[in-house]
Amino acid sequence: QVQLVESGGGLVQAGGSLRLSCAASGLSFSVYAMAWYRQAPGKERELVATITRSGSTNYADSVKGRCTIARDNAKTTVYLQMNSLKPDDTARYYCKATYLSTNLWGRGTQVTVSS
Repeated sequence: QVQLVESGGGLVQAGGSLRLSCAASGLSFSVYAMAWYRQAPGKERELVATITRSGSTNYADSVKGRCTIARDNAKTTVYLQMNSLKPDDTARYYCKATYLSTNLWGRGTQVTVSS
């Protein structure tokens, strides 16, 4: 069974840090491009960061310099390190795996940043 399971969310004060994890199972993880998205209440889901299967990364302007995406193919896990968190970062964070026309989503993990 293919699964993406996010973890690591929580409540943190502004300026704090969190590391999100997305554990993948049931798929050939190393061939998938991975990404983190987020969705705040009343807003559309937006791209946060991507990492290709070769390790190239890209970030939304809103998180550039504050977030780092990384993958560990041996652990079939992708991470999102988030620093200097702001209240605007409050959202549900989702992991996505993409290979050719296949897109897989996790159920998300909630991040709440208090001011």
